[in-house]
Amino acid sequence: RDADMAQKHGDDSPVRVVLVFEGDRSVFSAKDAMLSELALALTGEELPYATLMYVWSNKRKPETVIVNPRTSRIRKIVVESGPDNLNMWLSYRRNIRSDFEAAFGEPPGALVGVALMTDTDNTQASARAWYGPVTLEAAQ
Repeated sequence: RDADMAQKHGDDSPVRVVLVFEGDRSVFSAKDAMLSELALALTGEELPYATLMYVWSNKRKPETVIVNPRTSRIRKIVVESGPDNLNMWLSYRRNIRSDFEAAFGEPPGALVGVALMTDTDNTQASARAWYGPVTLEAAQ
């Protein structure tokens, strides 16, 4: 209930499909360059060039683009909002290239990672989500 992905203290979502892209890190802001260096030091992995998430939000309308409150290199597109479709099996089809361009204002680099995520660490709430097959198809 208290989640708000535009705020650091509320950056939780019951459902996230996460796509990670490669790109030119030389364009990072000073803040994002420092975050990438910190990530490398702590985890052995650099901050991805760009991360696009498809999310369920309780506070934002579908198609809203939310910039992560910690880094501008993570953008979230709301595909579902509110409680109306809870406890239902839902399917979505997205044009990743178009969505990336809408969120970041540039074409995407190579897709290098896909993840599914349910999290409540910021709000200390509880959530459960079921994920079905995720299929990536070439644009036609």
